Amino acid sequence: MNTSTSRRPGAAARRMAMVLVGLALAGCAATAVTSDTLEQNTAFALGLEPGSFQISDRQDQGIKTTYRVVTQAGRRYSCYVTGAVGITGRAVSDALCSEIGRPPGAGAATGGPACNALLKAAGRC
Repeated sequence: MNTSTSRRPGAAARRMAMVLVGLALAGCAATAVTSDTLEQNTAFALGLEPGSFQISDRQDQGIKTTYRVVTQAGRRYSCYVTGAVGITGRAVSDALCSEIGRPPGAGAATGGPACNALLKAAGRC
């Protein structure tokens, strides 16, 4: 009898070991998302200079980090990023932010700061 398991003894054990190593190396947002990365990604998303805003109320929930941003001009944003650590290293998403107290897309018709390339491409500006 010539089955795949008899040809490759230990293959299942090697696969299981690789899965366990991958799970052991996998990390959550608390590990992957550093304060510096959070500031850099937020600065890029809002079109601001790093250091020109305050980040507060950070909460790491699995792979998602939510937080609040207040700019020097007093504008307030609710933001989040996702992040994980895997075999290939850290991976952190771009920051996604919404201005608090302003409906989504407000200011887009005038081409204001809420109007970005994605909104323009979708015909929402």
